[in-house]
Amino acid sequence: MSHLLVEKHDGVAVVTLNRPEKRNAMSPEMIVRLAAFWKEIAGDDSIRVVVVTGAGDKAFSAGGDLGSTIPLMMRTRAPQGEWEESFAADRKQLGAALLRGASFFKPVIAAINGHALAGGAEFVMSTDLRVMSSEATIGVTEVRRGLIASGGSLVRMARQVPWAHAMELLLLGEPVSAQQALAMGLVNRVVPPQDVMATALDMARRVSLGAPVALEKTKEVMVRSSGRPLEEAFAIETQCTKENAAMDDAKEGPRAFMEKRAPVFRGRAPK
Repeated sequence: MSHLLVEKHDGVAVVTLNRPEKRNAMSPEMIVRLAAFWKEIAGDDSIRVVVVTGAGDKAFSAGGDLGSTIPLMMRTRAPQGEWEESFAADRKQLGAALLRGASFFKPVIAAINGHALAGGAEFVMSTDLRVMSSEATIGVTEVRRGLIASGGSLVRMARQVPWAHAMELLLLGEPVSAQQALAMGLVNRVVPPQDVMATALDMARRVSLGAPVALEKTKEVMVRSSGRPLEEAFAIETQCTKENAAMDDAKEGPRAFMEKRAPVFRGRAPK
């Protein structure tokens, strides 16, 4: 079975980390496939929202596979097989797989079906909306393995939760419960395990009611303006507002409202 499963329907792509027997630890194959997935979806105008989850009910992801991925990253062992060789040829694929960057602007929802640890927690930090099982935990545990979190969390964490919470998560390296994560503002919803996927898909459906380009431009402003001086941030907002205003959807939305009907958004469809 592939280490990454992808389904597409009604404008939503569902991507599943598929190594339940290994707590969905990120193998070289999973990383290479995931990096390629984001590149493909970025150019797929039929997809408005992405939902990410893990196979099974035990783990969202336990992070990088300590037997293959981490040694390859540390260059302490030679690659073996096609996927390891592909990963070793470009280790930056790990950052691409974890969305460690500021260039993917489609909304991403995490359906945290089980424990999210180390790189799994870092992956969660790259998403925009988060639904978490009441039985799950989340923890950035790298310091307990002599490593540091290099999948984006050291940059993102204090931009997403208050400083004291960020440092507690990063320095203690201890997982916190779903309720603690909710109280910290790290996740949006905590639901019973059996409701995680349904809740995430309902959220995806509601997000997808927005105009595709408006959704992307909204996220783009949020991402690109983060941490910048106000004048620079407002300039980014103005730029994206102008780019969105050039879309037919920017006219269709107000017109549909006045005509008391549901809008029909076409995204970047040719005129």
